[in-house]
Amino acid sequence: MGKPAFPAGGAPVGVDFGVFGGALADKLPAETMDYLLDIDDIRCGYGGEPVVDGLSLHLRPGELTCLLGPSGCGKTTALRAIAGFEPVTRGQITLDGTPVSRPGLTLAPERRRLGMVFQDYALFPHLSVADNVAFGLRRRSRSAARATAERLLELVGLAGHGGRYPHELSGGQQQRVAVARALAPEPPLLLLDEPFSNLDVELRERLAGEVRDILRQQGTAAVFVTHDQHEAFVMGERVGVMHEGRLLQWDTPFNLYHEPANRFVADFVGQGRLIGGTLVNPTTVDTPLGRLSGNRAYTLPKGSAVEVLLRPDDVCIDLEAKLRCRVVDRAFKGAETLYTLRLADGTEVLSLTPSHQDHEVGREVGIDVAADHLIMFPK
Repeated sequence: MGKPAFPAGGAPVGVDFGVFGGALADKLPAETMDYLLDIDDIRCGYGGEPVVDGLSLHLRPGELTCLLGPSGCGKTTALRAIAGFEPVTRGQITLDGTPVSRPGLTLAPERRRLGMVFQDYALFPHLSVADNVAFGLRRRSRSAARATAERLLELVGLAGHGGRYPHELSGGQQQRVAVARALAPEPPLLLLDEPFSNLDVELRERLAGEVRDILRQQGTAAVFVTHDQHEAFVMGERVGVMHEGRLLQWDTPFNLYHEPANRFVADFVGQGRLIGGTLVNPTTVDTPLGRLSGNRAYTLPKGSAVEVLLRPDDVCIDLEAKLRCRVVDRAFKGAETLYTLRLADGTEVLSLTPSHQDHEVGREVGIDVAADHLIMFPK
């Protein structure tokens, strides 16, 4: 678990079993050929201990995806396996129709035609920005490589910076150079390992949006690894939440937030509070906030004790509402304020409210609940 995300230098680790795109592709089922990346039930780890177990997912050309989870959940190990730095002990990884990893076969990373962006940028300090970008284009003429570097530097917002050196750039600019270098050989798939974690929060979110737009413009698919859900939601058309080496849910950001598959996903994605309740019928529950109904049916028996997930956007402060509670905490977030509200029985909920509505701690307010996406778990 303590291994670095990717080798910092030297020859890539891997066993060369032939040229990418060989005859093995003919043995794959036709539906697999539609995917740029297909991961089927892989297991991998270190020292005989599995870190990733039972991982399956796929993405199509040009699709942007993320693996999201806390430290130690296996997301970086999964990325290393896709890249070819870690062998798999079960299952198979297929790239563009060709098996590249399975027990007994690990195609070398340099033969996988992947682009990689690292957490620490990994730029060559002795090379200019333009030469860093053109580093992987040694088979092209110098003029063609220079033209590609200039085009990509313009694409990432660094036109005119080609003659500078990495130490003369800010962290955000260095990361843009790293993205440009990874895109220069025109890989169909880009792997990004927590690439913005060394930057401040505001810059991280802005740069994530810029990189997403660049990848869309280039038509490049990506697997982006992060522990930050805001980055994942900005970058990923589909996001996979990982925990203890397993993929718990592979879905759109909207569904991860509003339709979490289990309690871990509900807790890890977004904010919210779980409150007790009793199931009245498949779509309705009695709670301390009254009877709530949603758009999702549950098969639990009538009368079951459940816990109901309420997101901050499910609870609206309305000074005229009959259901009363008291403000016990608030966090100003600029355009919005996050309030912690306590009912008379001690139940607490969160409410995200436009910040021009200013309610001091200790004030009594009314609330309405609009939980269309009603999420319940057995208590």
